[in-house]
Amino acid sequence: MTRAHETVLTFTYPSERRARLVSDALAPEVDEIDDARSGATVDRDVAAVRVRVVADDLVALRAGVNSWSRLVAVAEHVSASGGE
Repeated sequence: MTRAHETVLTFTYPSERRARLVSDALAPEVDEIDDARSGATVDRDVAAVRVRVVADDLVALRAGVNSWSRLVAVAEHVSASGGE
């Protein structure tokens, strides 16, 4: 996925389990909220989750970063209430 603008958001968690829960919660959103001007990928490396947001222009990049930041916050909240 090549676009003119890109940012990578990295979220580090105290355990691999917590990172997996957040990553798994985000996975269904990949491709679902992409549009003609932006897209994102999510990957996990042990206890870190990375969200790569790419966009054709800075307005779309900002919108993508805001959307994914909110999705991560919700996933963190849900995973925290799950016992960790």
